[in-house]
Amino acid sequence: MKTATFAVIAVAIGHALAESHTVTFSNRCGHGTPKLIGQHGAVLSSGGAHTSHGPLIGAIAYLQTGNCGFNGEGCTLVETTLKNPTTPGSGSSTDISLIPPHAFSVTTGFHYVGACGSAGADCKNAKCKTAFHKSTDTGVQVACQADNANLVITFCH
Repeated sequence: MKTATFAVIAVAIGHALAESHTVTFSNRCGHGTPKLIGQHGAVLSSGGAHTSHGPLIGAIAYLQTGNCGFNGEGCTLVETTLKNPTTPGSGSSTDISLIPPHAFSVTTGFHYVGACGSAGADCKNAKCKTAFHKSTDTGVQVACQADNANLVITFCH
């Protein structure tokens, strides 16, 4: 009995350890530095690809043009949680936010890579309908219910 229990635990741990998500940037603006900030304020990337070995919860991304606060204040913000779904609807979710203190700064978009095809969103102006303008705009969230979802964030496309 102990051996069977250990085997089940080992398989579960192996599956959890295999989870990974990569966020990459495409900066077509010719200026600025892409930033990826983790849930607890850690700078995860300043332009290079970032791979999370496990879930990436509550990360934000923006193009630092010199006019953005540390948490993207004053700029177009991408918010993301990348995680393997454990129940229906519990996987990855990404959106663009223009909720103050965030504001449109540069054309910004994102899309998933892999099993979710190219599901994503683009925001090309301050009135884009694909971004949160107030907290009740939940229809702008783009979900991915596949394991190991990866994300590409593009500026000035």
